[in-house]
Amino acid sequence: MLIWILTICLASFLVWTIFNSFFMPALPSKPNVYDQPLLSVLVPMRNEERNVTALITSLKRNTYPNCEFIILNDKSTDQTQQLLEAQVAGDSRFTLLQGAELPTGWVGKVHACYQLQKAASGEYLMFVDADINFSPQAFEQSLALMQKTGAKSLSGFPAFEVAPFLSKLLVPMQHFVVFFHLPLLLANYIPFPAATAAHGAWMLFERKAYDDIGGHQAVHSSLVEDVHISREIKKAGHPMLLANITRSVSSRMYETNAEVWEGFLKNSYTGVGRSPLLAFGLAAFYTAFYISPLFFAAYGLFTLQWLFVIPYILICLQQWYVMVRTRQNPLLAFLMPLQAGAMIAVLLHAMKKSWSKQAYSWKGRNYS
Repeated sequence: MLIWILTICLASFLVWTIFNSFFMPALPSKPNVYDQPLLSVLVPMRNEERNVTALITSLKRNTYPNCEFIILNDKSTDQTQQLLEAQVAGDSRFTLLQGAELPTGWVGKVHACYQLQKAASGEYLMFVDADINFSPQAFEQSLALMQKTGAKSLSGFPAFEVAPFLSKLLVPMQHFVVFFHLPLLLANYIPFPAATAAHGAWMLFERKAYDDIGGHQAVHSSLVEDVHISREIKKAGHPMLLANITRSVSSRMYETNAEVWEGFLKNSYTGVGRSPLLAFGLAAFYTAFYISPLFFAAYGLFTLQWLFVIPYILICLQQWYVMVRTRQNPLLAFLMPLQAGAMIAVLLHAMKKSWSKQAYSWKGRNYS
């Protein structure tokens, strides 16, 4: 009986994921931006020497004609500044800023974005991370979709390059959580702030709506500022759109397993509102539905009872579908039980750090 219940539940999860995915629009292949408003592309950088060349190359290949590029060096201690100066020399579209000291109570990236928008002149503000690559039409595509839908803000999760092993486990779960747990109909078409997701690597705002909510200053202390600023947009009555941008935007977020762990550690428990009930509930849910199928499958193979293998096939199919839709490596779907286990581990460790008042560390700064 238990195996039948598990199978039916997982089959329903697969159907729901497929159905839910149709409420996330993709960027248009042939964008049409009317009036060609000025777009300010704003990039915070802190110790990003490995990403400077690729990012500046992507910016220079951009085909949208009415752009300004403003980059802020946020107290980098590596070769970021020198590389920036060499890469943008002679290109009048670029402005390089030096970051001010971080005020008490502010998160570093949020303060960098706050400084960037103060220097921007555009009718639209595009905040992008330093570790992304994008197609020449990506800005046009994002503006066109925003204008077409009437949204005042747009965000999306890039296609992720996953080099370290731990990134193969944790990074794909970002797309999975969105397609499975976020009701995209509510997120994209209903003014319901709680149903909101965003990714700080790619966030586009109409300037008036951004200013209306107080911009990044409204979320100055948030470690998940992308989600919180998107909620503020919806609370103010402005439509916010989460789009599938993976055909045009990619990101290599981490280079080492240690970076993966620290990166997810600072966001996971904060991302569930620091709720122990929700954290334990998610841990129990993923253990029951996404880890146990591996053990059922092993038992089924050993005893030649093939019914016990079906739950594992279903969770792999669910993850495979998400990965195909988001241009990830579909072969990684077979690691789904390990991916669920890694997600639980980082969530519970982050909760433990929060309870013991230990700081989260990222790019040389500590946050409580």
